[in-house]
This record gives sequence, C-alpha cells and structure tokens, in this order.
Amino acid sequence: MKKLSNPVIIIVSAALVLTSLVAFHSSPSSAAPVPIPDQIMLTAAGATFPYPIYSKWFSDYNKIHSDIQINYQSIGSGAGIRQLLSGTVDFGASDVPMNDEQLGQAKIKILHFPTVLGAVVPTYNISGISQELNFTGEVLTDIFLGKITKWNDPEIAKYNRGADLPAQDIVVVHRSDGSGTSYVWTDYLSKVSTEWASKVGRNPSVNWPVGLGGKGNEGVAGLIKQTPGAIGYVELIYAVQNQIPYGHVRNAAGAFVKGDLAGVTAAAAGYAKTMPEDFRISITNAPGKAAYPIASFTYLLIPTKIEDAKKRDVIKDFLIWMLRDGQKGAPSLLYAQLPKEVVARELKQISQIQ
Repeated sequence: MKKLSNPVIIIVSAALVLTSLVAFHSSPSSAAPVPIPDQIMLTAAGATFPYPIYSKWFSDYNKIHSDIQINYQSIGSGAGIRQLLSGTVDFGASDVPMNDEQLGQAKIKILHFPTVLGAVVPTYNISGISQELNFTGEVLTDIFLGKITKWNDPEIAKYNRGADLPAQDIVVVHRSDGSGTSYVWTDYLSKVSTEWASKVGRNPSVNWPVGLGGKGNEGVAGLIKQTPGAIGYVELIYAVQNQIPYGHVRNAAGAFVKGDLAGVTAAAAGYAKTMPEDFRISITNAPGKAAYPIASFTYLLIPTKIEDAKKRDVIKDFLIWMLRDGQKGAPSLLYAQLPKEVVARELKQISQIQ
C-alpha cells in the first residue's frame, strides 16, 4: 500500500447523478442516469483514522460517478469538527462523536453517521524485539504517565515471559493535534485507571505527562519507526502499513486480545441493538472474552440542511452507497463492517437530510 502523507487530499470525480436515488438503489440495473452538465465539487475534512477506507470508497465511487469531485483533507478529528462548525466544508469526519457543546455551536443540526469500526493498537520499536507483546491497561497507563520508564520493567516482563526485554529507555509518542484516535486511547485509559481519569482524562487533545508529539496517525507511526525504544498508538492499518509490531491488550474479561477484525467486531456486537438514537457511543473496554478493548466507530458528520440541491443529493447517494456497497471493502483494509442493525437505522436517518 502506498505510504500515507498528512494532510492528505483525496480528489474523486464522478460522472452521473440520478434522477431518483431510491429508484437507483432499489433497481440499479434499470435506473437511467442523467448526465450532469457541470461538475460538482464537495469538500470534507477530519479524521486520519479512517483515511485508508475513505480513500478506497471515494475511488470506488468515482468508478460509478465520474463528474463529482470530493476533496477530503485528512487533518484530524478536532480540525475536521472546527471546519464543519465554521462552514468551510460540506461535511466533516471524526472518530469521536461531537459533544453537546459542539453540537450547540452548530448553526444547523448535525447528524452522526457511523462508517466502519477500527482498532487503536499499541505499537513499539524495541531493540531485538519483533514479537507481539502483551500489555494490560494498567501497564499502558503507567507508561503514558511516565511511571514505567524502561522496557525491562518487571510490570512489563511478567506478562511477556520469554521475551528478552532490554534495559532500554521508553520513549512515549502521542498525537500533537486534536485527534479522535487520541480520544479513543485516552477514553480507554480513563476506564481502566482512576489515576489517568483524574490527572489526564479523556479528550481529543490532552496535556500529556510525557512524550513526543506526531501529527496524524501517519506522524505518530513515522516517529515510532524512527525512534529506538518508542511506544505509541495508531489505528491498526498504520501499524501494518509501516511494518511496526503491535501488542495484544488485556480486555475486561482478562484475555489478551489482538487488535484485528474479529476483536473489533466482538467489541461492537454487544452495542449493536442498544445504540443511542444519535449513534454517539463509546465501545472501549467492551465486555466479552473475544472483544478487543481499544475499538471505536468512526463517523461522517452531515448537516441536516444543505442548500445546494445537487450537493445534497450527491451526499445522500454516497451515504446509501457507503452503507450498502462500500462496507464490503472495509475488511481488506482491516476495518470491521458495521452491524446490520446499525446500517438499517442509518439508512432511515438519511431522510433527515433536507
């Protein structure tokens, strides 16, 4: 896979808009597309966590519609929300749901559309170690609080018997920008550690006790790869792409689980039928022996009122395509598909976009 850069701009073109979205999706073979006389430009910005799958989706959608351009800036969830609230983009993207204060600042009601699920994994660069290490929430918390400073610390060693851990300094790497990935990470640490919850808390941007900052998942992955002794957190695909080892994390049931499709799917399973109406939910430290504990939905943030009718119809059509056809491409990039119950509810929510 091509190495990602930050910010990333995706430009996708598409050729046709349909006279009837419902007719198109219920009977795609019989719907007659109508050519668009002028090219339609959409702009969006936000999370780096889902960039690989969004890039694929925009490319695949381009193969169906060639005269629509979607410019997506992969600049982080916090910046994406700010641009959405300022009205400089048509829609935003975030790994963390907008909070009540942010929603209150919006001039137009904003809808959350979950797109896929992903895993945030602890990644590391340790001399002579390429195996997958085990981490508990307590160990990760103490590392990120600066209380565990050597890789051969007894608290790390006791969960990794047989690993020849060096007496190497630990270098913590975290995000420097407002990040949904950071929110997922700090949300998990806050659930497993009262000390973290009281001293640092959960937020897209926190006052990190120790460490170096990298911009975007790409920046963190790059710093870890070039820094001996480093440990950080990235969305799974960035660890795989950069060939950085990543560890298993002990879940709420006491099992060490790898961040993969099965673990993420298991984390979401318990919430599929009980998600709140607005889809804003945290699934970190989920119950279940197979559940990976640092998992999350990621969202597109769509205004309920879009004045430009052509843009409105394109956005609604893309959402329908993403929920029905786009999901099939998620596993190839190590994202989990949405539960069917969630997809059904999102399809109904699209009607609120006017």
